[in-house]
Amino acid sequence: MKLNPLKWNLHWQILASLVGALLAGLYLLPNLSPSLTEGSLSFSQLISEIFMNALKMVIVPLIASSMIASIIQLGSDSRIGVIGAKTFFYYLMSGLLAVMVGLILVNLIQPGHVDKETAAALLGDVSIINSETGFLNKIEGRGQGDLLGIFKRMFPSNIFSAASDNGQLLGIIIFSILFGLCARQLPDSLRKSQSQFWESIQMVMLKITEWVIQFAPIGVFGLVLPIIYKAPIGDLLGTMTLFFFTVLIGLLIHLFIILGFSLKLFARINPITHFKVMIPVFLTAFSTASSSATLPLTMDTMTTKANVSKKTSAFTLPLGATINMDGTALYECVVVLFISQLYASLGGVDLSLVQQGLVVFLALTTSIGVAGIPAASLVAIAIILPVVGLPVEAIGVIWITDRVLDMCRTSVNVFSDTVAAVIIARSEGEDIYPEK
Repeated sequence: MKLNPLKWNLHWQILASLVGALLAGLYLLPNLSPSLTEGSLSFSQLISEIFMNALKMVIVPLIASSMIASIIQLGSDSRIGVIGAKTFFYYLMSGLLAVMVGLILVNLIQPGHVDKETAAALLGDVSIINSETGFLNKIEGRGQGDLLGIFKRMFPSNIFSAASDNGQLLGIIIFSILFGLCARQLPDSLRKSQSQFWESIQMVMLKITEWVIQFAPIGVFGLVLPIIYKAPIGDLLGTMTLFFFTVLIGLLIHLFIILGFSLKLFARINPITHFKVMIPVFLTAFSTASSSATLPLTMDTMTTKANVSKKTSAFTLPLGATINMDGTALYECVVVLFISQLYASLGGVDLSLVQQGLVVFLALTTSIGVAGIPAASLVAIAIILPVVGLPVEAIGVIWITDRVLDMCRTSVNVFSDTVAAVIIARSEGEDIYPEK
């Protein structure tokens, strides 16, 4: 490795930035004067907001241009249907496997089966936690109707309004698909000009993305430093430890075993090769806790490093960033069953197999259905809890670990998108990771 950090590969720079933020948040800031600490946090927030805004700035034009260009460039109309079917089938199966991993682990480890005093202490503080953290404010007014809202978001009344809101990416994707399909029906000369136009925009947006990503280490430091400093590390290592590690182990199993095995079985590539290439994407997803914000880097890395064609990555990755939420689905399942176990520790009854099956179904569907809503996981959990007879207010019990686990599950979500792109590209005969 070169001595000059500026000449390191991007993933090493980001990793060094994370380590630096960890050390500064745990050891440096607590020993500074209050004014210096506050100034450091304010500056960190400033650079993190600039970095996130720069990433979000390219999301909509990159998605629209990439999807339209890829659809116009696809062969026959039947190929669009085939690739679409493969994509949806993969996302459905990977999400189901993730939920099943969470279900099995939470029943084996049983993090919520504690003594009555501990359960009472955790659940007894829920009202205080909700008032202090604003957990209930994030899910206020949400309910089962949000599942139906996904269909409304597929067809926004004003595409420009949807484009100005990065939370409504599903509507942009549907519009782009329809635009691309209709552009394919134009006469050859017009279709060629449309293809060149959108492909040129896509290339410009990817160039902008490459420029923004150069500042990723700085942005990552600004994003992570306040989280490390403010995180209740002492509480995290206390009563919620078992729950935290139940989720974390589930995410790691899905990441390294299920997704790794899928790469080997269906794409016939060494999972380690893909893991190494995706390190910058993985670390950026972890830092930003946003699949959408990571999307520009994901698309750029898949096309330039993994050799996935632009048409395949442009179709699968934006769709995955919107509806493929493996880590989120696993998390929802574990949270609901964890809360159920806490109430069982107070004399209640554990959820039956039928009720647990319902949790699996709802975790899978809500992870897709509310993906575009702020505080998506909280909303999804708030939908599931009343269905199985548990109070919505109990969601406050997970507040200590939620932010850190949000970063972890987002990383799994994004990595699963890249696995989908590789598998589908291989099924289409593309030469993935060609030997040099």
